[in-house]
Amino acid sequence: MDDMRKIRVDENGQGWSWVNLEVNDWDELEVRQLYNDYPFTKEWLDMLPTVESNYLSVRFPDGREPIIIGSLLYSMEEEIKDGTRDCVLMHFLVGKDIMITINLDSHTCRVMGEKDHAAMLHACPRPVDGMFVLARTILHYFHNGMDRFERNLRRVEETMKKRNRKHLMDQILSSRFELLYWSNLFIPFLELETAAREAYLEQMDDSVPFQRFKYRAERMSGLVKHYEKEIDTLISIDDAISAFRGNDIMKTLTIMTAIFTPATVIGAIWGMNFDFLPWVKEGFFGFMLISGLTLFATIGFYLWIKAKGWTGDLLEVEDEDSNL
Repeated sequence: MDDMRKIRVDENGQGWSWVNLEVNDWDELEVRQLYNDYPFTKEWLDMLPTVESNYLSVRFPDGREPIIIGSLLYSMEEEIKDGTRDCVLMHFLVGKDIMITINLDSHTCRVMGEKDHAAMLHACPRPVDGMFVLARTILHYFHNGMDRFERNLRRVEETMKKRNRKHLMDQILSSRFELLYWSNLFIPFLELETAAREAYLEQMDDSVPFQRFKYRAERMSGLVKHYEKEIDTLISIDDAISAFRGNDIMKTLTIMTAIFTPATVIGAIWGMNFDFLPWVKEGFFGFMLISGLTLFATIGFYLWIKAKGWTGDLLEVEDEDSNL
């Protein structure tokens, strides 16, 4: 396979190889050579042109030795730009003595070639162990994305604490959809962990790369669950504040309407077109008398409902540092 284009074969001294291939056209010479060199890959290679999303399957071609085939979507970007269009779709096959990856991004290829990752690969006794070294490396992008997500979420929380405005719910929902995006990309990696146990059973318990991947996945899973609860709490707080403010507004309007009821009644009565209404023809003295009566009735009614405790603190000025 040394004469194939765009391919790298890593002999790691453990008796297995990693073949990494970039494919733009599924009729390329490299793909046909994979057919010839590894006949058991034919079914997998034939289906890849139709795969557009996550896929995972455990097969037993000879009834004994397992192979794991699949496709994983992942993003190297910390910020969501255009959904899955910014994602990389990497295909892989893990067999007894070979691991094949197709269309793995160039950055991850460089990372896997660095000294520490190369040492991890050389220490892997089986291809499936090497696959979990690779999968754990890819999960690092997810952690970077979650770190950025956390910074954005903290800004939303700080804004809510200082001043809960109507556009805040839109920011909370945007965070919820961003978390859903990362969660949907992360779930297939959990499935990969389960698929390895299905294929190799208790043998995976002795795999150091598998255990490292498992703990990194648990960290990621814990973060997702924590942020889900945090966002749900923010939504509950926003709902509670909105309901509280709505009640305050309705109560305030009711109180203001009640306070000006005497003035409304007096204005309605002395605004009628009758000549015999008292003080109507008294000129300035009549005007001042009616105005005084209106003012006295309004203030008196306000003092009365305040004494009853019906206004509460609704008409008091809010503190600038109030969370409401």
